[in-house]
Amino acid sequence: MEGLMLARVLRDLSAQLPLRTLGWVFPDETTAALLLDGPRLGGPSNLVLAYRPPQPVVYLSRERLRGDPRSPFQRFLAARVRGDLLRAEQLKLDRVITLHFAGETGFVDQPPTRLLFEVTGRNANLLVLDEGEGFEGRIVMAAREITGSRNRFRTIRTGGRYTPPPPYEKLDPRALTPEQAQALRSVPVGRWREQLDGLGPLLGAELARRADLGPAELPGEAWPRVLAAVQSLVADPTVSEGVMQDGAREAARGEKAATLRKALREPLDKRVTLLRNQLADVTRAEAGLTDAARDREEADLLMAYAYTVPTGASSVTLPAFDGSGERPVSLEPQLSAVQNAEKRYARARRREDVYLRLAEREGALRAELAEAEVRVQALDTADLPDLEALSARVQQERPEKSPYGTRFTTPSGLEALVGRNNKENATLTHRIGRSLDWWFHAQGYPGSHVLVRSGGRDLDLPDILYAARLAAANSKARGSSNVPVDYTRIKHVWKPRGAPAGQVHYTDQKTVFVDGTLPE
Repeated sequence: MEGLMLARVLRDLSAQLPLRTLGWVFPDETTAALLLDGPRLGGPSNLVLAYRPPQPVVYLSRERLRGDPRSPFQRFLAARVRGDLLRAEQLKLDRVITLHFAGETGFVDQPPTRLLFEVTGRNANLLVLDEGEGFEGRIVMAAREITGSRNRFRTIRTGGRYTPPPPYEKLDPRALTPEQAQALRSVPVGRWREQLDGLGPLLGAELARRADLGPAELPGEAWPRVLAAVQSLVADPTVSEGVMQDGAREAARGEKAATLRKALREPLDKRVTLLRNQLADVTRAEAGLTDAARDREEADLLMAYAYTVPTGASSVTLPAFDGSGERPVSLEPQLSAVQNAEKRYARARRREDVYLRLAEREGALRAELAEAEVRVQALDTADLPDLEALSARVQQERPEKSPYGTRFTTPSGLEALVGRNNKENATLTHRIGRSLDWWFHAQGYPGSHVLVRSGGRDLDLPDILYAARLAAANSKARGSSNVPVDYTRIKHVWKPRGAPAGQVHYTDQKTVFVDGTLPE
């Protein structure tokens, strides 16, 4: 239900307010009907609030409706939202309305309340707010609780604060001036709804029909005709049957596109952030080469002049090899000059190895980043077929998930499970794996346990290399070349007494050397 349609319902209702209420009935589990009575209504009428996603509606009906409460929320609504209906408000021409109730006195007094209806497609909700003005306040009870696990941007919880949808800037069609309409003459009629508040796909299509223009047609000098169509929509936002069918189809496609766009943005943004962080690691590793060169120079000086370095000294000054003067060198007093030099050599090697390992991946990382950024930029302009194709590609690139680790399939069709943390490593190795299944782990590096469920069969070489690359790519050796990976049967793997989860000993292993990148 679109904003102008809501405004028409509230306009008809507000002309009768305040009204006496005769109680609630509930035709089904997501519909609440308020029986209203007043001399200007010409008899009892129902204000029907149907809040089932994705097509919530509000309308006045003279139909005789029945039904008892079918949920805790409906029972709360019948007991607590009582008294005269005083006012009905709409947030601009957005799909959010508030009904103000006076409360009532009796054996148990009921305080004034507000009933807020979000008539917003898949996010439709009905909320009872405490007494107040406007569209903010404490949520006394909600028909649908929205937690952070379902929507990390906006939660709706009983007892929490309600915050209306974020503000936006659009023209009000009820006050559209000729100057504003003329400024839109170069905008296709079908896209005027992007500029006018309260218009969605249905009313956008109806606007084009009433203006006798195609949705993609520019109004040009016919803009007065479109302005007149807008004014007629404000007076009567009824949609013709043909437009209803086409508009409903467009609304469904638009809603599906919006859902896909939202679902794709988060993983794509995460991917871009990850790739940028990995490229930043390359930059930091490159800067570390300067420190590695300094470590090597100081180590060479210590080895050359070790006989002159006093035992237990915390620093020493040694002549530079190039004759440029003396170089101060800090020392660890508990180590000899040679041991200090060896420590510097080891540190330099680590920094150089890290840089080489990361530099090998830099080209691939930059290419992946460029592709990911193109995908993110295309999200806003992509139509539904493009979004569906992008979603399919993202799904194909995403490894299949399992309750126990990440699931892969080896070249011969065997299941390979990769632990994502120490707890999952322990579960795969000690609970999921059978004695004759195969177990893989990068030799000498912390990393994931990889379990290949072979059913007792021996593995072919392509399966061994595939699983070994999984183990290498999910270890501290990721990105390196020539990574040693051990593999053995599960029956030869055990946990030492008192060891933490994921720590094991194993025997009867064989070793293969593979690249530390994920297999195709």
